[in-house]
Amino acid sequence: MKKLFIIIVVLGTIAIAAGGYYYQQYKDFLNQPVFQESTVVNIEKGLTYRKFTQTLLNENANGKKWQWRMLGKLEQVGKWLKVGEFNIEAGLTPMQVMQKIKSNQVITYKFTIVEGMNWRELKKKILNDDVLLHSLNDTSDKQLLIELDTLYSTPEGLFLPETYQFVRGDSDVDILKRAYAALNKGLQEHWSKRKDNLPLKSPYELLILASIVEKETSQAGERDIIAGVFVRRLQLNMRLQTDPTVIYGLGENYDGDIRSRDLKIDTPYNTYTRKGLTPTPIAMASIESIAASAQPKEGKALYFVANNRGGHYFSDTYEQHQKAVKGYLKGYKL
Repeated sequence: MKKLFIIIVVLGTIAIAAGGYYYQQYKDFLNQPVFQESTVVNIEKGLTYRKFTQTLLNENANGKKWQWRMLGKLEQVGKWLKVGEFNIEAGLTPMQVMQKIKSNQVITYKFTIVEGMNWRELKKKILNDDVLLHSLNDTSDKQLLIELDTLYSTPEGLFLPETYQFVRGDSDVDILKRAYAALNKGLQEHWSKRKDNLPLKSPYELLILASIVEKETSQAGERDIIAGVFVRRLQLNMRLQTDPTVIYGLGENYDGDIRSRDLKIDTPYNTYTRKGLTPTPIAMASIESIAASAQPKEGKALYFVANNRGGHYFSDTYEQHQKAVKGYLKGYKL
């Protein structure tokens, strides 16, 4: 019995010493930085806490498997895992790392839809983004419209120019859905505040007009003036006669230089050969162009030409316009 007692005491002492050793090791682990330099950690959907800790260790994180697993059991931090990329700065302790993940401080990226780009250009740009997941290559325009839950016949003009933040794991269609929702919200808002007696039958026609205004000027102060010119021409049953619509109708046949013969090529978008608005938008219109088209500036101008100053010169009569065109062609600053 005496020998057994001694054995028990010795084993107990060893156990206490071992427990103290491992407890101190665990405390040291909790107080030491996980990484010596900033490291990006990607948590994918369905990743378990055990696999997450292995991911950290594969990135040369401080600590041992048992220490990370003890943290998981004692603090139940496995429940804190969020999907996404996290930048773990140098110096963060294990608990600080888990708190950062718990608060969902994911790395965000940006995608910008530029005003005036058309659907073909936007599709190419979004497919070239190396972070977004891509499904557009396998999605027809018709299928995309179904996903957008819209009755429009084309994606052209349906996405609001803006910068959209996203996280790794988001797709190109996710961005387009958000841009379409933003466009619809802004379009309906400005349609409800539009001037009386505009020659526009629907919010979609407002969007079409705004897209033409967008392509005609890069000057913010001109948008409502140009919208006013187009509105008056529509009211007088005059052709809009705007080059950007001709260019859009030419599509990929446009070589960067519009010629007089191009103005005679009849397409559904040629506003030199056809009256009224184009059948669809010709570009992505900014919210500013939508607002300007809903509230066009009053006036008498029916014509405009580039003024060689970066903007346009406006004329009330055709005679005035012809004179201005001659001045423009001679390089005069109008």
